[in-house]
Amino acid sequence: MIDSSRRHLGARGRLALSAASAAAWASQKAGRGKGSMIGGLVALKIDPALMSRLGANRRTAVVTGTNGKSTTTRMTAAALATLGDVATQADGANMDAGIVAALNSRRTAPLAALEVDELHVPHVCDAVNPEVLVLLNLSRDQLDRVGEINMIERKLRAGLRDHLDTVVVANCDDVLMTSAAYDSPRTVWVAAGGGWVGDSVSCPRTGEPIEWSGAHWRSTGTLEDGREFARPEPQWWLDDDNLYGPDGLILPMTLTLPGRANRGNAAQAVAAAVTMGADPVEAVAAVSAVSEVAGRYSSIQYGSHTVRMLLAKNPAGWQEALSMIDPDADGLVIAVNGQVPDGEDLSWLWDVRFEHFENTTVIAAGERATDLGVRLTYAGADHSVVPNALRAIESCPPGRVEVLANYTAFRDLGRALARETAKEAPGV
Repeated sequence: MIDSSRRHLGARGRLALSAASAAAWASQKAGRGKGSMIGGLVALKIDPALMSRLGANRRTAVVTGTNGKSTTTRMTAAALATLGDVATQADGANMDAGIVAALNSRRTAPLAALEVDELHVPHVCDAVNPEVLVLLNLSRDQLDRVGEINMIERKLRAGLRDHLDTVVVANCDDVLMTSAAYDSPRTVWVAAGGGWVGDSVSCPRTGEPIEWSGAHWRSTGTLEDGREFARPEPQWWLDDDNLYGPDGLILPMTLTLPGRANRGNAAQAVAAAVTMGADPVEAVAAVSAVSEVAGRYSSIQYGSHTVRMLLAKNPAGWQEALSMIDPDADGLVIAVNGQVPDGEDLSWLWDVRFEHFENTTVIAAGERATDLGVRLTYAGADHSVVPNALRAIESCPPGRVEVLANYTAFRDLGRALARETAKEAPGV
């Protein structure tokens, strides 16, 4: 008898999922992780329409943007969980295979919160027809991977023309995401903040300069139809204490996660969940309780050190993460690799204000520790170079150590710490 959760998938879809399960099992046995990614890849090879089949009959929120995707998706999933079971990615796998794996992991869940890479949004939306699309921000990512951000904005804008029923929850403080959502008939504007404006100096529609006056911005050019292109009036906004919403809504919001950017992420997550029917008070409570995201912000005890790990992947992300560093910590390690997933061009290091640490001793680690050391020298930051990230942590005084790392450095250090702490566990 065919499982009722698989019946609508058809014979090809069921075969694809069986093959995915076998591939995931083999990956686990080989010690190569949970196998969800390889399972998703195998499944899509057999049934390219599987994402659409798995996404059918669900109410879905899609989350995208350069920074904050994983955190906002985690928060959105938490808020939607007040309504029912939610399919989502726990590991941040935001391309097709990871999305299929997430949908397959909870085939009967009536809700989904999906993190989606910016370049994959149009075809993922075609497959799952989201009820809500959350647009966070657009800024330069790895310089040798994604390319020009204006091209990404145009792709998002074009994709939205095919989904006029989708409610777009967009950050009106981000010029590029505002442009992507500007023509959508169902838009919820959120003033989520825009700390990095270096990539928004010219209008993506007219090419004319953007003028800023406090939080407000406007293009000095006009659109082809004569409209002004300017910051929309937000329906949701926030300050250091409260989240403000439609109809005079005021909700105290105290997050477990640090940083101003995460307050903006939370605001968009709450707006998305409320749009889908969540109670605002319950949604705020749910996002406030989120304490870690795929290992980020978590603390690990390693010998005499309590290590807190932060991830940053591009200039905007680094600038925000730097502001989260605890200045009273006993040690600070910054780890940078230059592998393909990180982007091999590290010239962005010079866009990050490491002058923030002119009164703090920094240990530069990672494969590109020497490059980072040069940047820290010019920033006037006292530092030493210890390429091995574990040894870098060990060289810090006992106590709390803050670690800020880019993608593969974060991943590799996380694995190394897991191995070392397992060795230290009693009975191992």
